[in-house]
This record gives sequence, C-alpha cells and structure tokens, in this order.
Amino acid sequence: MKKVLVVEDDPNISELIQIHLKDLEYQIQVKNNGRLGFEAANSNEFDLIILDIMLPEMDGIQICQRLRALDNYTPILMITAKSEEIDKVIGLESGADDYITKPFKIREFIARVKAIMRRQDQFALLAEKEIKQIRFNSLEIDEKKRKVVLDQKRLDLTPKEFDLLLLMARNPGRSYSRGELLELIWGYDFSGYEHTVNAHINRLRAKVEQDPNNPSFILTTWGVGYRFNDEL
Repeated sequence: MKKVLVVEDDPNISELIQIHLKDLEYQIQVKNNGRLGFEAANSNEFDLIILDIMLPEMDGIQICQRLRALDNYTPILMITAKSEEIDKVIGLESGADDYITKPFKIREFIARVKAIMRRQDQFALLAEKEIKQIRFNSLEIDEKKRKVVLDQKRLDLTPKEFDLLLLMARNPGRSYSRGELLELIWGYDFSGYEHTVNAHINRLRAKVEQDPNNPSFILTTWGVGYRFNDEL
C-alpha cells in the first residue's frame, strides 16, 4: 500500500484530498502545520508528500529545501494558491517534483499523483536492472545514490535536473523533443509548458558544463530538442 503524507492547513482541502486518495487505496497521514509536517516527513518513509506552500510555523519551500538537504528524495507535489510563474519556479527549484495551483480540479490532481507514483515505480525497476554508475570523462552519475560528480566535486542538482541528466546519459545520441521530456520526466501532459524543459536544461547546463554557451555534454538538436553527446 502506498503511503502519502499530506501537509495542508486548510481542513476542507485536506479532507477532499484524503477522500480521493483513499479511493486509490493509499494510506494517508495528515499534518496541519509545517513543523509537524517536516518532522513526519523526516522520520517516516512515504511514497509521496503533498505539500502546501503557505503553512504555519514552517512554509512548504523551507520543508522541501530541508528534506532535500538531508538527501530525502521522496517525491513532492506542491500545492499553492499563488499562480505567478516565479512562485512555481521557486517551488521546483527548492526540489519539488510537481506543483498544482488552487483551486484545482480533482481529476487533474489525481492524474498528477498517479503520474508521480508511476514514474517512481519505473525508476525503481530501472535502478534494479540498469548499471549503477555512468561515467563520461570527468562526469560521474551514481543512479542508486542519485549523486553526480564533476571533476571530483559533487554537484547540487534538483530532482528534476538529476532525472533529466540521467535519462539522456542513459541514451547518448538519442534526441528528445521537449514534449517527450515533459512526458517522461514530469509524467503528465504539460501541453504549453515546453518552456519548463528549456529552463531546466539551462540550469542543468550551468551546473555541468564548463561553458554553458558551448556545451560538451547536453547538446541541442535543432528543430527537435536535446540529446546527450555520444562522442565523448
């Protein structure tokens, strides 16, 4: 049974989420403030954390950042009442896997939850079957530890940045369109959100490339999307 932690201080939204997740036969634990939510997330193993941004005592951004700093990579679906693009970017930069804006349609919410669960199951299967370490020159990727080292220095990547790098490094030379990357990494139809891929690729290049304007690892396939260099 999948275990889900819901950190939400609005009782109406919390109850709505619980009703629909229980229909999926998930085991639910609810916390109504940020401090209790962080303590629960840090002391128990969950398959998903549903996290509101605006919380008493500790906000969702702080919770997300602290969990990632502790190498806790439990998937996080962030809920926010803010619709500004910068708020969504900050949420993803802090380590969230996905976000949804209030008020949301329950069908969209369930679709995103299922997509995250499905993607985690796929990555778990791949981790059991695939090579645990990938190396290209001075770049090393440890799948199991979700660690990336460049020139013997560990890089600080967000979960989505790591997933993007890992996907392309597993398949060097293969070109992925932005739509494919949205489906494979975000696991949901983000039609119209191709700029999300561009932004993540740019941030990833800034971290792994010596010269992001002339990349060596993550190349652009003009008219298509992106690929990992297969000539290293």
